[in-house]
Amino acid sequence: QVQLVESGGGLVQPGGSLRLSCATSTINFSISAMAWYRQAPGKQRELVATITSGGGSTNYADFVKGRFTISRDNAKKTVYLQMNSLKPEDTAVYYCNRQVGVLSWGQGTQVTVSS
Repeated sequence: QVQLVESGGGLVQPGGSLRLSCATSTINFSISAMAWYRQAPGKQRELVATITSGGGSTNYADFVKGRFTISRDNAKKTVYLQMNSLKPEDTAVYYCNRQVGVLSWGQGTQVTVSS
């Protein structure tokens, strides 16, 4: 069974940084475009960032562009999200998954931005 395990969340002050990690057991990881999503309380899950299978191309939602960086390590089957200049509106549970052919969702990791 494929697993997605997100980690690295926590409580941070506005302007702070966090680095999220997502480890996966999927054997197709190295050929899968991956993505980070987030879901704030009372809101639908939304796409935050995507990265191609080889890591050569990335895309970001406008609300995180210039602040977040997605990357991956195919040898470790792990995708990362470096989050800088965090804002209170970034507070959400963050999930990773494939960009196409979404797998069963992991538990996510809570990010809370508050003073």
